[in-house]
Amino acid sequence: MRVLLSTYGGRGDVEPLVGLAVGLQTLGAQVRVCAPPDCAERLAEVGVPLVPVGPPVRALVHGTGAPPDVPRIAAALIAEQFDKLPAVAEGCDALVATGLFPVSAGAQSVAEKLGLRYVYAAYCPIFLPSSQYRPQPLPGRPLPADVTDNRVLNELNIQNYNALFGDALNTNRASIGLPPVDNVRDHVFTGHPWLAADPVLAPWPGLDGEAVVQTGAWTVPDARPLPAELAAFLAAGTPPVYVGFGSMRAPADAARMAIAAIRAQGRRAVVARGWADLVPIDDRDDCFAVGEVNQQQLFRRVAAVVHHGGAGTTTTAARAGAPQVVVPQMADQPYFAGRVAELGIGAAHDGPTPTTESLSAALKTALKPEIRVRAKAVAGTIRADGATVAAKLLLDAISREQQPNSDRS
Repeated sequence: MRVLLSTYGGRGDVEPLVGLAVGLQTLGAQVRVCAPPDCAERLAEVGVPLVPVGPPVRALVHGTGAPPDVPRIAAALIAEQFDKLPAVAEGCDALVATGLFPVSAGAQSVAEKLGLRYVYAAYCPIFLPSSQYRPQPLPGRPLPADVTDNRVLNELNIQNYNALFGDALNTNRASIGLPPVDNVRDHVFTGHPWLAADPVLAPWPGLDGEAVVQTGAWTVPDARPLPAELAAFLAAGTPPVYVGFGSMRAPADAARMAIAAIRAQGRRAVVARGWADLVPIDDRDDCFAVGEVNQQQLFRRVAAVVHHGGAGTTTTAARAGAPQVVVPQMADQPYFAGRVAELGIGAAHDGPTPTTESLSAALKTALKPEIRVRAKAVAGTIRADGATVAAKLLLDAISREQQPNSDRS
């Protein structure tokens, strides 16, 4: 069987597809990934072919700082899906799409044209439509604060999706002989999306009739040893506090504030450079800078993890039993900050812009002994088999579709 995985986004969007790709390969499927060129090295590590689609994400995230032209970027991403995916998807049995909505919209239409099984997957429940909570607003299109009826808000949300993405999508659909769609959001999400998130950390809160398949988070075991110098630093003193913001922009002066807050608690620091290029603020020997590193191993050996609240980092820290301080910047990160606080496994910073004092207070909470005990207890409930569950579901569905009608009766 051949499966195409499609996404566009930062490391947090790509890494779950690495997990799913490895799960599919283990079960004998052939897999390739359409994703931004930034992730070429990561996919090469697991032996998955990459078809680069779209411009490098890092340039978009860490560019000039000017407000992005969302309609223009969305139209370009949709057009590139229609341009590149048909040749890549030819001969495939299924297409799984995640990441930015315009990319999934283009991928869905290509799958429709080729007659492929199509699956849309989200990494956080708040991005899937439900009558049980307020939908997420789109860039430049806030939902009215005085409206509380979720049914009304969902209708407004559908209109906003149509306004932002409808023209570009339907123009490209017409170019390959597909009819227009009048509800872009629900057409792309489908009536049976998947939720690739842990059911303890990010449970689906919708009604039973809302047919969401929650598989668990898509992760891959990381067997890489920690660098020798990092291992020596860890062994040379008490467990340090990790701080990193992944592929996100970090708050201004984040390294200085975080290190000051960590030192205020009498702790050493491991500073992850990430795409924000965080570095230690001086040459004292209580700080150690790391680049790409095995977080699954590292987080088991730290006192706490200070981070942005991306789904992947939050899940990895939760599985490691590490107390967390989440400083949410955007998108699903406030949700995960709230879940960390609700589960009692860390602290949620109030807003994206910390001060040394506010970060120190949040870290003091996370370092309480009872928080570590709770984090260790919750760690044992976080599933590690989400990618395998999803891979089996997908391949079983393909097998059923490929059986002759007589074999199904």
